[in-house]
Amino acid sequence: MTFSPMPLRIETERLILTPAEPSDAEWFTELLNARGTGSFTVADVLERIDVMTKTIETTGIGALVLRKRPDGEALGYTAIVVGRGSLDEPELAYELLPRAHGHRYATEAARALLDAAFDTGRRRIWATIGSWNAPSLRVAEKLGFRRDHCTTDVGGEVVWMVCDR
Repeated sequence: MTFSPMPLRIETERLILTPAEPSDAEWFTELLNARGTGSFTVADVLERIDVMTKTIETTGIGALVLRKRPDGEALGYTAIVVGRGSLDEPELAYELLPRAHGHRYATEAARALLDAAFDTGRRRIWATIGSWNAPSLRVAEKLGFRRDHCTTDVGGEVVWMVCDR
């Protein structure tokens, strides 16, 4: 099946979502290092941004940066990616800088991107979330995802959630 590409700019009440640019490398490095799962440099992140740009160009899906209105402050990203899914049934992902937690930015941005993903012609979107990550599980539930099954990987139990349109 052929899908339309998702838009490269999405606006919500409080946010503007756009692709990452090289100027995003500094805050993005902070975000990846906040995970506590490795040490990332600005050079590492610039390579990642290049891959993210190419992914959007080749697949029509990818990550968009959450930029707060009106100043454009970057807060994190939300993405429609293959991840553990497929191009036909991709995965929704979202991750915010710690200082942006608790303000419903993830829900607002992910709702807009989920709608855009369904507008490409897709009928099913997945989210895989660590069972320990209660805030992300709540976001997915607010978006209409339901628990489908669980698996285990090196990080522990993974909850597979699905949203059908």
